Amino acid sequence: METTYDTRLVDARAWGAVLSMALCVVVLIASEFMPVSLLSPIATDLGITEGQTGQAISISGAFAVLTSLLVAGLTRRIDRRIVVTGFTVLLIVSGLAVTFAPNYAFLMVGRALLGIAIGGFWSMSTSIIMRLLSEDMVPRGLTILNAGNAVAATIAAPLGSFLGAYAGWRGAFFLVVPLGLLALVWQWISLPPLPSRARRRSGNPLALLMRPPVAMGMASVMMLFMGQFALFTYLRPFLENVTQVEITALSTILLLMGLAGVLGTWCIGWLLQTRLFSILIVIPLVMAALAVGLIGFGAMPVPACLLLVAWGFFGTAAPVGWGTWLSRMLPHDAEAGGGLQVATIQLAITGGAAIGGLLFDTIGWWGAFAFGAALLCGSSVLALAAWRIMEG
Repeated sequence: METTYDTRLVDARAWGAVLSMALCVVVLIASEFMPVSLLSPIATDLGITEGQTGQAISISGAFAVLTSLLVAGLTRRIDRRIVVTGFTVLLIVSGLAVTFAPNYAFLMVGRALLGIAIGGFWSMSTSIIMRLLSEDMVPRGLTILNAGNAVAATIAAPLGSFLGAYAGWRGAFFLVVPLGLLALVWQWISLPPLPSRARRRSGNPLALLMRPPVAMGMASVMMLFMGQFALFTYLRPFLENVTQVEITALSTILLLMGLAGVLGTWCIGWLLQTRLFSILIVIPLVMAALAVGLIGFGAMPVPACLLLVAWGFFGTAAPVGWGTWLSRMLPHDAEAGGGLQVATIQLAITGGAAIGGLLFDTIGWWGAFAFGAALLCGSSVLALAAWRIMEG
């Protein structure tokens, strides 16, 4: 029987390859969200509005969705080592394009290239981890990747603000270039040749939705991320206007959430071997309870802070569980499945933030939080249904 990985290199080279990919994840995610803290100086320098500058974030997400759905088919015959390092090269080119952008159009081209790199890299990441590590080590490898995600999400905004104050917004974005070059060289040295093994039908990720367990699992993923970002996107106005914390305390809370997320990714890696579906079912229920707790105790700084730290712990760990599910559910279609999952997550983030924002403006902050809690409960129910189908 064909195994789901090329080699059992549980040695320094295999883990070095995983760490090189984790470094690339840090740079990708930090690049994606760095504009959040640099909107004003970018807008002033390029002579555009802050709203136009904000589209630099949405365009990267749009191109990430398109790439994640197409990459498995378009690169079906190419060595995966070349493909993933190619996306790292795009990351570097994107950093250079944004750093030296003379106008708005050039900035948007650079951000579109970043979206392609994000969608392609994330789509390939699970399948590459499966080929580098033995089956029992895959959850730990995915944990390392998502730890990189948590670190980047934690440092992106404050790092962008800090560097922007001392080196300007262009200097902040230029930091991507040397870090991207380091990741590229490290990947090229540590990644072994990974000849493509994608089958013809793997070229269409949407075809995987014809399988009931996959469709149910992706629906659960959709509701999880929609619910999470319906709440998470609006934490700052919630903390400022409801909890009424000062900017220093707000930054501290967000930092603690990020650190809790890093801890959560490490803790979940040890439990996934035997309790995968228990984790996928329980995590959204816990997050829904935390959302309800924020509705009830959001005006009290200490309880709100504790609830948000717990939110960071569980919310950041959730993608590790679904990455492990993907590796077990689609061992021979991991690339197409990875593309489908990335597209699902990106669409869920966009939809959750948009609907949550509408509720935030029309009903109030609690409406967005209640909507998030309801979706998270739905995610738990769908995860249970996916497990029952697989067991049946």
